[in-house]
Amino acid sequence: MKANGYIVDNNNPDYVKYEVAKEQGIALKKGNNEDLTSRQAGKVGGSIGGSMVKEMINIAKEQMKK
Repeated sequence: MKANGYIVDNNNPDYVKYEVAKEQGIALKKGNNEDLTSRQAGKVGGSIGGSMVKEMINIAKEQMKK
């Protein structure tokens, strides 16, 4: 997520979720977001999940080099 310009705070990992939602124009609130459509939830979660997987793969590759 850092590579995409997002602030990653280990003390507040949910911050990225709200930042992505804001960029997408999705009103995400703390707690229950049952009023979101699956499309809206996918826009937020999809971009976060894909980036996280890429970062984990890169970390694993670096560890394998050692």
